[in-house]
Amino acid sequence: FDARLDIVPTDPGVYLMKDASDSVIYVGKAKNLRNRLRSYFGKNPQGNAKVLAMISHVADFEYVVVGSELEALLLECNLIKRYQPHYNILLRDDKGFPYVCITMQEEYPRIMKVFRPDKNMEGAKYYGPYLGGDLYRALQALRDIFPTKTCRKVLPRDIGKERACLNYHIGRCVGPCRGDVSREEYRKVMENICRFFEGKYDGILRDLQTQMEEAAEALDFERAAVCRDRLQALSAVMASQNVSFPRESDRDAVGFFRDAGEMCFRKLELRGGRIIGSSTYFLKDEGESEESLLEAFLMQYYPTAAEIPKEILVSIDLEDHDSVEQAICNMAGHKVSLHVPARGDGARLLEMANANAKEALRRRILRVGTSQQSVETALQLLTDKLELRDVPKRIESYDISNLGNDDRCGGMVVFTDGRPDKQSYRLFKIKTVEGQDDYASMREVLLRRFAHSDDEKFGKMPDLILADGGLGQVNAIYGVLEELGLQDKVQLAGMVKDRRHRTHGLVKLDGTTIDLAEDAREDEDMMVLFRLITGIQNEVHRFAITYQRKLSKKRNLTYSLETIPGIGTAKRKSLMKQFGSIKAISKATKEELMQAERITEKDADAIIAHFAQS
Repeated sequence: FDARLDIVPTDPGVYLMKDASDSVIYVGKAKNLRNRLRSYFGKNPQGNAKVLAMISHVADFEYVVVGSELEALLLECNLIKRYQPHYNILLRDDKGFPYVCITMQEEYPRIMKVFRPDKNMEGAKYYGPYLGGDLYRALQALRDIFPTKTCRKVLPRDIGKERACLNYHIGRCVGPCRGDVSREEYRKVMENICRFFEGKYDGILRDLQTQMEEAAEALDFERAAVCRDRLQALSAVMASQNVSFPRESDRDAVGFFRDAGEMCFRKLELRGGRIIGSSTYFLKDEGESEESLLEAFLMQYYPTAAEIPKEILVSIDLEDHDSVEQAICNMAGHKVSLHVPARGDGARLLEMANANAKEALRRRILRVGTSQQSVETALQLLTDKLELRDVPKRIESYDISNLGNDDRCGGMVVFTDGRPDKQSYRLFKIKTVEGQDDYASMREVLLRRFAHSDDEKFGKMPDLILADGGLGQVNAIYGVLEELGLQDKVQLAGMVKDRRHRTHGLVKLDGTTIDLAEDAREDEDMMVLFRLITGIQNEVHRFAITYQRKLSKKRNLTYSLETIPGIGTAKRKSLMKQFGSIKAISKATKEELMQAERITEKDADAIIAHFAQS
């Protein structure tokens, strides 16, 4: 390609890599086409393992010169959609997420569930995408607040032709098919439904309140009662959304988390200060930078988004920030700010999106590759890599959750035939160890676990223990097995993480490390094993830390006065002055409590009842 590279311009543009069959296998953009293409075909090609694999299959290339980086970005996006190249980052959703479509272009608008906005339906409004359960709950709530038609009758053609349906008789439809409401009145109901999906609850509340008051003044108590019921239903929906932000906030927060060869994006939609929707998508992680993965998501998601807010929050700044921002502005038809918040409500919302992405990926890792064939492949590879005697049927993994001197605990998870066996999970509250000593805590947990080796509730002896930690934790567990005479019966290895606290591989008792993360990028079978190990490590950590947080919450409740009815700031100060500590208050008798200033007999009873329940 040397001669051809010499005549490639230095302008911005898009290039297409082709294989021997003339199929497009990769599409990329560049500020300088010549420099970018030379980086692929020079003596020392640059890039990760995926790029090097792609180069080995390139038989030809083409390029398109454009006028700016923005044009290159948009053209790249369109060509990726057109060709679906094998080596490009391709957005995959967990399943087809539905949208709500409201056909406002029709005389009597309908509410429909669709899986992709139809640009030919001019005037229709789309909301979403939603998780299936979220959409179901939203539509159920709608029927209580805004009774609308769900039948297939075509209006106004079918008005008065048939009997009204059951929904009309139970108050879940206002009866447009009977002519009970005018076209204008029905459209007003549908406009309120649009406001509902946009999160503009306050305006709807004001309208319903006004309608109720007007009906009451006109002595139309039946209509006033209907408005009251709808107010209560909407208030219940608002109360269920306990996460709120400043009311003027309309923004998307794009969080992400990468692990086990995949990257999960979770987009939270904030409208009117409330989270009204979310979407989850996955990208195959082949070692690309987080910047390139995030850019791929933004450029593939937002062209088909039903609504683009004025602000999109992301965790990291992009190299082509200005071009991506301008491209999204063009898609939206209005100014859109791509922002990396450092603090405040934006940072809090983004932290929530990141946490949701992590949880969604954790669930996916436990679920993906669980076919019988995949599980058998993973277990056989695990046997080969660790040189085990037999394929392990029962795998146990342990983790110590130790955040401070209080509430130390250990968790045991069990995978039987490669799948989570949640009925066999066990929790251990650390009883004999003082201070933060993970090795001593692990020893206590194992001694207590194997003391129940004959107990049916604990199941059979493990074939393999996978320690959540490196060689130090493996040696600590081996010491206990040796002490119990089980070192030849129970096999052992550790699960190690990288610097970013993500599963990386396995460590054997002799200190040999097996790099699963790197091998998984090249081998589909190794990817199945990598996901199994990642799933086990994530699950034992989640299980242990959830219990630790439960203990901590219980302890904090126990030593809190703020939740006791009737005990305000002045009385709390009086109690602390009298007893010196919450622990002393918790042990005081009724008579002793009443000696404190301001504390009545009723207060003393409430305090004693509080600590008795904690």
